[in-house]
Amino acid sequence: MIFKQVFDQKSSTYTYLIASSEGREALIIDPVLENVEEYFKLLTVLDLKLVKVIDTHIHADHVTGATKLKDKTQCATIMGENTPANSVEIKVKDEEIIKLDDLKIRALYTPGHTSDSYSFLMDNYLFSGDTLLINGTGRTDFQNGSSKDAYNSIFNKLLKLPDETFLYPAHDYKGEKVSTIGKEKKQNPRLQVSSVDEYIDIMNNLNLKKPAEIETNVSRNINLGA
Repeated sequence: MIFKQVFDQKSSTYTYLIASSEGREALIIDPVLENVEEYFKLLTVLDLKLVKVIDTHIHADHVTGATKLKDKTQCATIMGENTPANSVEIKVKDEEIIKLDDLKIRALYTPGHTSDSYSFLMDNYLFSGDTLLINGTGRTDFQNGSSKDAYNSIFNKLLKLPDETFLYPAHDYKGEKVSTIGKEKKQNPRLQVSSVDEYIDIMNNLNLKKPAEIETNVSRNINLGA
């Protein structure tokens, strides 16, 4: 397997490139429009063919590079079936398997940050989007977010995975690149709660500013960045 993690400075977004070393087929998770040329360079250097691109949800803080990648490579676009993006070619269901040569990636419906949030599990690699972050969790105060749904997604689905599962989120704001489910259980301050009501109370009092250009970004991402 080939695995690369690319960081976008402006939005603190992590994009992931995964490929089969045998068949050279590649998949990109959460591409950022401004970084598409960097992805093309990686694909060329590694001699890979991009066949699929996934967005974990409709992002509010950057524009997806999905359409630009598709226009150049004819790759298939993928999101969860709850997405409002009608132009997505493949809408996967909870627990559905996405195949990439000999690799298998399982879609997990994890709403809360947004109503269309999905995470993706490949072996012991969890790509959690904005649902579960390193030492944090995704905000739930816009795009049909729900703190109750987030609690259920995190505590009743993601934290049920083995402790050694690697956590790769869509964002990090402090330079962290990877964690594990076990480490987050012990150290993540948002997870040290005894009930769903306690979690909801924390999320309701974050008082975070909305991302700049949220309306424009969401509107463009519903059209896959076109």
